[in-house]
Amino acid sequence: MFLRLIGYIFGIGAVFFLVVAAGVAWYVSGLTGGLPSVEVLAKYEPPVMTRIHATDGQLVAEYARERRLYLPIQAIPDRVKAAFISAEDKNFYQHSGLDYAGIMRAGVQNIAALSSNGRMIGASTITQQVAKNFLLTNERTIDRKIKEAILSLRIEQANSKDKILELYLNEIFLGLGSYGVAAASLAYFDKSVHELTLSEAAYLAALPKGPNNYNPFRYADRAIERRNWVIDRMVENGYATPDEGEAAKAQPLGVKTRITSPHIFAADYYVEEVRRQLMQMYGEKALYEGGLSVRTSLDPAMQVMARQALMDGLVSFDEDRGWRGPVKNVPIGEDWGEAVGTIKPLSDIYEWRLAIVTKVDKGEAEIGLQPGRSETGKLLAERETGVIPASEMKWALRGKKNVDGVLKVGDVVYVEPADGKPGSYRLHQVPEIEGAMVVMDPHTGRVLAMDGGFSYAESEFNRATQAQRQPGSSFKPFVYAAALDNGYTPSSVVLDAPIEIDPGFGQPMWRPENYAQKFYGPSTLRTGIEQSRNVMTVRLAQDMGMPLVAEYAKRFGVYDNLAPFLPNALGATGTTVLRMVAGYSVFANGGRQVKPTLIDRIQDRFGKTIFKHEERVCEGCDADSWNNQDEPVITDNREQVLDPMTAYQITSMMEGVVQRGTATIVKQVGKPIAGKTGTSNDYKDAWFIGYSPDLVVGVFFGYDQPRPMGRGMTGGEIAAPVAAEFFKLALADKPAVPFRMPEGLTLIPIDRRTGMRADPGAPNTIMEAFKPGTGPADTYSVIGSSDGGTVSSESDRAVMGGTGGLY
Repeated sequence: MFLRLIGYIFGIGAVFFLVVAAGVAWYVSGLTGGLPSVEVLAKYEPPVMTRIHATDGQLVAEYARERRLYLPIQAIPDRVKAAFISAEDKNFYQHSGLDYAGIMRAGVQNIAALSSNGRMIGASTITQQVAKNFLLTNERTIDRKIKEAILSLRIEQANSKDKILELYLNEIFLGLGSYGVAAASLAYFDKSVHELTLSEAAYLAALPKGPNNYNPFRYADRAIERRNWVIDRMVENGYATPDEGEAAKAQPLGVKTRITSPHIFAADYYVEEVRRQLMQMYGEKALYEGGLSVRTSLDPAMQVMARQALMDGLVSFDEDRGWRGPVKNVPIGEDWGEAVGTIKPLSDIYEWRLAIVTKVDKGEAEIGLQPGRSETGKLLAERETGVIPASEMKWALRGKKNVDGVLKVGDVVYVEPADGKPGSYRLHQVPEIEGAMVVMDPHTGRVLAMDGGFSYAESEFNRATQAQRQPGSSFKPFVYAAALDNGYTPSSVVLDAPIEIDPGFGQPMWRPENYAQKFYGPSTLRTGIEQSRNVMTVRLAQDMGMPLVAEYAKRFGVYDNLAPFLPNALGATGTTVLRMVAGYSVFANGGRQVKPTLIDRIQDRFGKTIFKHEERVCEGCDADSWNNQDEPVITDNREQVLDPMTAYQITSMMEGVVQRGTATIVKQVGKPIAGKTGTSNDYKDAWFIGYSPDLVVGVFFGYDQPRPMGRGMTGGEIAAPVAAEFFKLALADKPAVPFRMPEGLTLIPIDRRTGMRADPGAPNTIMEAFKPGTGPADTYSVIGSSDGGTVSSESDRAVMGGTGGLY
């Protein structure tokens, strides 16, 4: 009877067990049915930041939604691996995905914690964290924990331990916007993972449990305590000796946050233009998640030179127009530092600082400089003071005798340390005038430097690439190039006399005038470009036909489709500084088409080149070794859009602009420079585009809302000096290389005024370059003569020849 009862109870227990087991199996099978496949881990490509580099390899900028640099496990130092394993899963290399001993230990501790209101602990392995982060959500439910456990076992079967650890160390969020150990190492210590000390590696390993809880700026004591706990675990697990551990715990956190983009001084506009181009080429996802490696053509040294030259020019122009007032006037209160600290400064004008006027009298103003801020954003307690003496604000004192007539207490102003005067500062104001500058290699189209305005922090609008402004007379060289390429010579004579043009469509008669509102009679093409004669240019364009001029403008890349109206021969249609500089590059490089670029090469996350600007073909560049073969030859396959001889002729004429014409200030560079000034109607735009044999520079000045800058504010007056300052810096250590004259041209002495042959050494004689079969006219002929006088055969051929000679 007793045995029968036992058997009965056992049977019931067995049935109950089977029912429970079946229920559990049914429950688990329901959970596993929709589980994701662990095979996705093998194909996983995490979001990786795109990095922008200068031509010398310097980091310029980074773009990412998740700041991550993906490192293969072989590239992660053992010390870093040991720190994370000690902190997160000391048995990682022994368990099969679940740490059963750890689960039991955590269970016991958590039961005890429930009875004493203590802190609950977890027992998730690194594998479980990979399962959760990659394949599951963060919901805290029993279902999710069971799914996590099942996936962990599957992940362990499908992947090696090193692969699992690699995924974990590259995926985890570690605070300060950084994902993965490589990005976190840069963010917290501004160094690569290979340079991390034991203390630093331990601190990073302390962060996965809660980056905000161990923020080094808000909770430094808590962060050090957690770091030291990790160090103790590393010693306990044999990854560090006790002495190493004690030495590491004695160190401060040593956090040194890293400045993000832009990483190169003064490159803000350049970097943003690269970002816009990448967006157009590959889209937003590739830019912020694709891990692109972009090598730009930015020359950091030239960028600084260009930035300084343009800034100085804008400030000089603006200060010549007097003081407009402070940034703001605020009540000083008990602490002037707090008062001036409320004003946000322009972050990219590194030489200037905001200051508040604390006292003012006739001879000087006492100021307090805006305090710096800590890593947490709080104003520092330190207070700096100084003075602005009258001698450092003369430009603002015009019409006023004393400093107190300009500044008053509470005024917030920009200042800069005065040279050689400790404690003294110079008064500044942010210019209203704007401008742009582009520096290009004419042989490749590589943009070496670009500045799109006074301050990117004030306005992100790039006047070098986005502003469509009238180039004025700086467009004339393209008109003259079309003429020289189609039968005219530099000594061809055009009548500079009043002319009337009927525009049709009921518009009033157009009567173009020269800048000086005078007419100079018959003049050579050289004189016309050197002295920027408007009427001559209109007659020349009329003689050739504007369709020819429009075609050349398109070939040079200055316009896509220029309307064939005569005023456009004087630069009446808007274009950009970048396009103008690219157009002038054709003159500098011997007539080859130029495609401007800010990007040399782009590689994907795997290092494969997916874009390169260089399209020339190099025969023999891929040879494995040298076997007495000839040097590799680079074949220039770019389109020849201008006769090389024409390019030299127009260059020679524009050298005259610098030597005798409207840009004589550029002579002070002391090196061969050619260029042309430009000024639009009512002095709304001022330009200078100039070049040496290997460098093209374009400068533009104008208000964002076009308005007159003032009478006499021409390209030669305000834009050319900025270019001159840049050329002085950029060519300081370069030899004076003359422009390269192609074979076939003949130098003949001519009279600059008449264009006729002259005796060498005679007054007004110049050596002019002529193509084969051409030379000074034997008879004096004038293009555009209204009395039926002789019209040159060159003009005849141009009219009859249509668009010939483009190549």
